[in-house]
Amino acid sequence: MAGDATWIERLAAGLARLRGRALDSTGRPLPPARLRRHGDYVSLQFRRGQTQSRMRGDRPDQLLIDYTRTMLAALLWQPRPARIGIIGLGGGSQVKFLHRHLRESALEVVENHPGVIALRRDFGIPDDDARLQVVLDDGARFVASRPGRYDVLLVDGYDDRGIPEALDTPAFHRDCRAALAPGGVLASNLHCEDPSPHVTRLAAAFGADRLLVVGEERMSNHVAFAWTGDAPDGRDGCVAAARAALPEAALRELAPALERVAAALRRRSR
Repeated sequence: MAGDATWIERLAAGLARLRGRALDSTGRPLPPARLRRHGDYVSLQFRRGQTQSRMRGDRPDQLLIDYTRTMLAALLWQPRPARIGIIGLGGGSQVKFLHRHLRESALEVVENHPGVIALRRDFGIPDDDARLQVVLDDGARFVASRPGRYDVLLVDGYDDRGIPEALDTPAFHRDCRAALAPGGVLASNLHCEDPSPHVTRLAAAFGADRLLVVGEERMSNHVAFAWTGDAPDGRDGCVAAARAALPEAALRELAPALERVAAALRRRSR
């Protein structure tokens, strides 16, 4: 029966694509992905007035939104990641930043919305190359098929209603842990009214002693870090290693986030 269900889901998805529509993992049609230009800015929207991603047209590689910089404090755990997985392409803020500044890292990005991928050039996202691959697939299925692969895994998948159901299950969080290489770290954007259920599931998958949640000072987002090895202590050597791995242009953007997450690590270790 499980095989039949999978076959039916694939058939439904195929028929939806033929009709010019895409479905999420629950069979719900995905909303259209819209590009909006306003002044110097370009935004991705699923609903009018609801911005999924934003960039400056004259600085497409800049990390405009606070939580995107906080998530990249995952470099405190893995200053020189060989392979980074990213769930959710959106406007590609982190993809562009990492592709430009972390020249030794391979990037594998999964996005379930073909309309979002179709806008990648409008957002200045580079074409696939030896270091970058963007895949159209369900994020949960993608992660489950890649055990032990990533030094850093960034989870920032959203639809028009918030965190998709497929990225909010105990199985998904267990698969995220399994997808990490030894010593790997997950950074997850939690933009929701109550992050505690998501934090509980992460703690069940990774262990409460391998979990750190950092709130954004100017936003409602929280960023959860979860890891498989030892946590950095947040002291000078840890921060220095992350800073040394970054070119100056990247460090100018990330230094405050590195220091803030390092301070949270120090408080945690007391």
